[in-house]
Amino acid sequence: MKPRRRISAGRPYPLGASFDGEGVNFAVFSQHATRMQLCLFERYGRETARIDLPERDGHVWHGYIPGLAPGQHYGFRAHGPYRPEEGHRFNPNKLLLDPYARQITGHPIWHDALHGYDTRSRLQDLSYDTRDSAPYMPRAIVVDQRGLLPAHHPDRAMADTVIYEAHVAGLTSDRPDIAHRGRFQGLASDRILDHLGRLGITAIELLPVHAFINDRFLVEKGLTNYWGYQSIGFFAPEPRYMAGHDIAEFRTMVDRFHAAGIEVLLDVVYNHTGEGNQLGPTLCFRGLDNASYYRLAENRRFHIDDTGTGNTVNAEHPMVLRMILDSLRYWVEVMGVDGFRFDLCTALGRRAEGFDRDAPFFQAIRQDPVLSRVKLIAEPWDIGPGGYQLGAYPPPFHEWNDRFRDQVRSFWRGEPDMIGRLANRVAGSARRFDHDNRPATTSVNFLTAHDGFTLMDVVSYAEKHNEANGEDNRDGHSDNRSDNMGHEGATADPLIRAARARRRRNMLTTLMISQGTPMLLAGDELGNSQQGNNNAYCQNNPIGWVNWDRTDPDFLAYVRKLVAFRRAHPVLRQKRFLHAQSRQIDARPDLFWRRADGRPMSEHDWADPARRLLAFEMRTASGTPDYAALEYALFAVINGGGPVFVELPDPPSDYVWVRHIDSARPLADPEPQTGRTRIRGRSVVVMVLEPAEGAERTELEERDSGTDHR
Repeated sequence: MKPRRRISAGRPYPLGASFDGEGVNFAVFSQHATRMQLCLFERYGRETARIDLPERDGHVWHGYIPGLAPGQHYGFRAHGPYRPEEGHRFNPNKLLLDPYARQITGHPIWHDALHGYDTRSRLQDLSYDTRDSAPYMPRAIVVDQRGLLPAHHPDRAMADTVIYEAHVAGLTSDRPDIAHRGRFQGLASDRILDHLGRLGITAIELLPVHAFINDRFLVEKGLTNYWGYQSIGFFAPEPRYMAGHDIAEFRTMVDRFHAAGIEVLLDVVYNHTGEGNQLGPTLCFRGLDNASYYRLAENRRFHIDDTGTGNTVNAEHPMVLRMILDSLRYWVEVMGVDGFRFDLCTALGRRAEGFDRDAPFFQAIRQDPVLSRVKLIAEPWDIGPGGYQLGAYPPPFHEWNDRFRDQVRSFWRGEPDMIGRLANRVAGSARRFDHDNRPATTSVNFLTAHDGFTLMDVVSYAEKHNEANGEDNRDGHSDNRSDNMGHEGATADPLIRAARARRRRNMLTTLMISQGTPMLLAGDELGNSQQGNNNAYCQNNPIGWVNWDRTDPDFLAYVRKLVAFRRAHPVLRQKRFLHAQSRQIDARPDLFWRRADGRPMSEHDWADPARRLLAFEMRTASGTPDYAALEYALFAVINGGGPVFVELPDPPSDYVWVRHIDSARPLADPEPQTGRTRIRGRSVVVMVLEPAEGAERTELEERDSGTDHR
């Protein structure tokens, strides 16, 4: 090693490695370590220095080294007790990543030396390993962030939001016409921005972009961690998505999305890390302070596993919570993102006695002047006891609504007794979310997501087909609410293909006319299939990628039409819930459920398990202020049965119902309707109450048309 570098006290803040133009300040938290060493490396891996951090303020170790510059590779070695039964697993033979590293060189090279214990010992994790892990470890890189200016955020209202869930690599890897495909730069290419703009997308939600590891068992099977739900660096962008060596690539991507009017949301994984359980590797948090970073069982040798990955992050610890909040603010303030979807968010609100909607994590975010203003979306479950918490989150959190997914799928595949459930979902799932003045946009409605079948596969497969994952098809959900419609998988049969296209249109139409915030899965608008794989987490190949070559242009045109229709009609995207209450503006109910003969639905009708038709008249919610009230109405018919005649509500004088959406005639022009109108079997029809031809339009009607967005 080179001669020892000069070091001074430095500061305990900010945490991580901070370049000030003349040198670098290092600060790292460990409550139970007895000594902390900074390790410096040449670019290609040779360790050149080990330097003790000289100061400790509280539990933050720190020091300042003049002359160090951006690009310097580094890591830590933490000394302390190795007593697994007490939760301590310090081993200075193991090089550790900086939890606050802004950039990481790559991924671990899997070797037994990465474990803090001797993998050959019968004592397993109670043993101690003396091999140096540095040759197999990625390293942190000092970054100069001083040149990144504050981002300009589109700041779009949730009521106007249409989310598009996508994978950085999966959306572009099958596009040879895009430079840097599979990278941040390719994702923000003109072709992708044009596609999303024409589709009407307002926010792209990216699967994890925090640096993550490739699980050893996947690497040994020739697979990879494609989705990225094994975070190891909460401040560093995933290296495989970078075309070069500058983290500004990520910010450039965000700025291009913003210039196109599209917000960027990140799927973030703070509930666990990639280190697994007590038998996992020692890469970062375990070696720095296992007893602080993770929730431990009563026998502190073992981790509490409420996430299904082997460990659960201890978000109750103030310094761990600080790390989470610092990370979130960094991605907003420096990297420019507009919000987050929290994976297994229930785990972040867990205390010893169970889930707590007032846990420190929620309280801290709600009072934070930066984070309380961005979009916050919870995946409202984990696998721990009482982990399913749909509807239990505090404002301003929104929530993924899996009940919407399951019940809309069930209705359209013909299950009985679904009308009442479907009505609840169309009206924004108020029974779950209408409390604490939460808006109707709280429910993030989706039919498909990365986890599960694509929309094409929902109508093409009755069973999952995950054989390529190497787990004998045991992985992935078995309850998919899917239907192959007469043939398992792809088929050339024109009748089956037409029926599948109709059902996809029906489900997407149901999504787009429901109260709440709609989310589309990337590729569903194209007809993308994963060949029946409903758990493509390890498939960084054509199975997991969006297939652009087989785009269904007619279906894509219909999806564009649906999104544009939703955007043009504010009554479909309201903040207030609809409870069939009279409105002050005209004494009419804001939501009126009807039978096919025009009469109101009775309790007997709602209880009829064979009923397959749901018709409703929808207006501005009762209680809407006058400045936002709209006079017009929508009338929709969701028909899961055969052809039927439906009696239309009587329109006011000089008004007429105009059919704009008909899933059985997807690209038909608007058409006025009167009296009884025929609704084709297994279809969705949406009509708009419009002034009759030649009638004068009032100021409110002009605003209703979508031309005035005050």
